[in-house]
Amino acid sequence: MTAPVGKVPGKAWRVVFSGTAINLCLGVLYAWSVWKKTLVSVDLAGQPIPGHPGWEYITNAQAATPFSLCVIIFALLMIPGGRIQDKLGPKVGAITGGLFLALGCIIAGLSKSYAGLIIGFGIFGGIGMGIGYAAPTPAALKWFGPHQRGLVAGLVVSGYGGAALYIAPLARALINSTGLTGSFVWLGLWFGLVTIVAGLMLAWPEPGYVPPAAPVAPGGPAKPALTIIDWSPSEMVKTWQFYALIFLFIGTTQSGLLIIANAATILKKAAAGSPFLVANAWILASYGGLVNAAGRIGTGKYSDILGRDNAYTINCLVSAVCLLVLPWVIASGNLFLLFLAVGIAYWQYGGGLSLMPSYTADFYGPKNLGMNYGLVFLGWGLGFFMTRLGGTIEDITGSLTWAFILSAIVLVIAVIVARLTKRPMAAHE
Repeated sequence: MTAPVGKVPGKAWRVVFSGTAINLCLGVLYAWSVWKKTLVSVDLAGQPIPGHPGWEYITNAQAATPFSLCVIIFALLMIPGGRIQDKLGPKVGAITGGLFLALGCIIAGLSKSYAGLIIGFGIFGGIGMGIGYAAPTPAALKWFGPHQRGLVAGLVVSGYGGAALYIAPLARALINSTGLTGSFVWLGLWFGLVTIVAGLMLAWPEPGYVPPAAPVAPGGPAKPALTIIDWSPSEMVKTWQFYALIFLFIGTTQSGLLIIANAATILKKAAAGSPFLVANAWILASYGGLVNAAGRIGTGKYSDILGRDNAYTINCLVSAVCLLVLPWVIASGNLFLLFLAVGIAYWQYGGGLSLMPSYTADFYGPKNLGMNYGLVFLGWGLGFFMTRLGGTIEDITGSLTWAFILSAIVLVIAVIVARLTKRPMAAHE
């Protein structure tokens, strides 16, 4: 089966948007700051939280632990998740991941404890995200040629970033109406339902399917694929470019997770003179979710036009500047500049999550993308270190200033690595 030049079957787009729906559930990670706002009080740690029977306050460093644990387990489980996708198909991975996430949220809610947050949100949630997230993007990319990889990857993963857009206000409303316990349980049930329905619509192309080529430009041939072979995971890990991609992922991830984990508290400090925004700090998390999702689609699209390296460079350098000025912006209370700086950080982070699967497919081919990208995704999990470090710095100094500075430095180093990294060449090339 060969698709016409420039067109793909309608089923391909169904797979893309089913993957987006699945990621709209798995992206609950990005709404963690809403729960953190209710759970954290350094001065009252260990004491009961009024209005939430059974729950006790925790510190910033403690609140960072379930989030960070979820991140690192997510990254580690992307490897077996990718293997499941490559061998058993995307339906199995997506549904299994969704059920683990649903169970984890329910455990976190019913336990009413810090240990339950670690086991439910941190461990079960991380397992669900890792197995589930590994399925949609590789399945969708199999339907499309290299000239559309950035856009397609961006559309699929935009659901994960955009999840905070609705989960943050929904979680806040559920916390107010049903308490911390009810917010976790009801969201868990919703996630389980959606991932089962959307997971059943994921599919690979039929054997023999050839992705459509790029339209022929006037006066020139269509652009060729960026690699002529499909590298196996064992072959990929023997190339130095694999480790470079991991570092690029660490760079783009660490700054984004630092902002995401602290979005609500950042707004609370900067908007001290605005009672409405202080009471509705979830607004910044939702705004960030929107920009995060847009950054995945936008970056994916212009990376198809400008090239992955140029897109990565633009995103990271602009974000580094914003991180360096963010302490001043927070202190000034200028809400326009705050939303601008945080928005750029979210855009850069979201863009990285559309760039990295595209980088991996460009460098190593689409055939084994599930497992190959699962291995590269280790860089996303390793990027958690800045979130944990940021929580510790905030507890000690009372601010995130030094965390922002360190994060910006890492971004600049990552840009240098990106400019020096080109795709591996097989011996017969």
